[in-house]
Amino acid sequence: MAVAIKLPRMSDTMEEGTIVSWFVKVGDTVKSSEMIADVETDKATMELENFEKGEVLYLLPEGTTVPVETAIAVIGKKGEDFQDLLKEAPAAAAPTPAAAAPSAPAASSTPSASAPVASTSNNGRVFASPLAKSMAEDKGINLETVTGSGDNGRIIKKDIENYTPGAAASTAAVGVESYDEVPVSQMRKTIAKRLAESKFTAPHFYLTKEIKMDAVLSARKRMNEYTENRISINDIIIKATAVALKSHPNVNSSWLGDKIRRNHHVHIGVAVAIDDGLLVPVVRFADSKSLSQIGAEVRELAGKAKTKELQPKDWEGNTFTISNLGAFGIDEFTAIVNPPDACILAIGSSKETVIVENGEMRAGHVMKVTLSCDHRAVDGVTGANFLQTFADLLEEPVRLLV
Repeated sequence: MAVAIKLPRMSDTMEEGTIVSWFVKVGDTVKSSEMIADVETDKATMELENFEKGEVLYLLPEGTTVPVETAIAVIGKKGEDFQDLLKEAPAAAAPTPAAAAPSAPAASSTPSASAPVASTSNNGRVFASPLAKSMAEDKGINLETVTGSGDNGRIIKKDIENYTPGAAASTAAVGVESYDEVPVSQMRKTIAKRLAESKFTAPHFYLTKEIKMDAVLSARKRMNEYTENRISINDIIIKATAVALKSHPNVNSSWLGDKIRRNHHVHIGVAVAIDDGLLVPVVRFADSKSLSQIGAEVRELAGKAKTKELQPKDWEGNTFTISNLGAFGIDEFTAIVNPPDACILAIGSSKETVIVENGEMRAGHVMKVTLSCDHRAVDGVTGANFLQTFADLLEEPVRLLV
């Protein structure tokens, strides 16, 4: 009998997914353990594995977003009636438009042969699959100049691959209003939901501390003379955070409603910005790893995050999170607690300034950090003591080695 392939839950927070592309087409014969599609989840684009064998009878159109457990494909014997299996499928199977074209009027109601234009709706939206949109952005191709060969003129992967620039008719005019409407990705939806829940459920409070950085800068310079894997200030911050958490388990905790979980292991989540939002890959047992190990792991995880190659094991299990915007010239900021953590540490830039010590002024480097705390699990004095230990480790970095 025909079998419906339902969209599985591919991450712990996934509620819906988007069919980016199918590796098979209706009429193909498939076997168990064959990868049949790319699915965009709230965390990454992941391959979907098939566990049935037979002929592909139905596929949900590429670009369609559906809830978990929705039928997205049917596999069975040729000619089988499978309509009953699609009762839970979305009524409107048409993909969500990937972008909106400028609202300027077209130069001509009939497209020129030398100026192909994409199929658009009456409100000016350009229809393109998420993969085609991504490829077009990478290649610098304006989707308004591409003719789509998919259903209803939808732009698909091969249209971008075969695209040849033409003398597209210009619709630009001085003073014409235009805009883009970008569909919210699964990742962005989940980020919005989780952080809104955190911000409006967990009572946040914030502790800011200024830390002298001259000793760290000097130590890092010396360290990099003895290693091929260059150590960054961020690597040292991760290590110092992990060591400080071992001394302050109340900060390395989670609020669970009727109890507080105090973690004895230290798994540091490191926020990484990507085009679609923010991912938090995890450095596990960071307190027991060397600076070189931490640096190599962070670089690998950040690379996988940017190419959407992270797997669930890479982002699950954090006990504390660090968000570092120092490299972007931000002096200080407050971050929203990343569930299930009770705290998140926001790192500002290290800046040269005037430091007053014992009544004398000297030039030096300082960095401001802000600890955001869930007041249900962490009190002010607890957070302050953690920050003091963290600061002591950075101002005397040799302590990280003992």
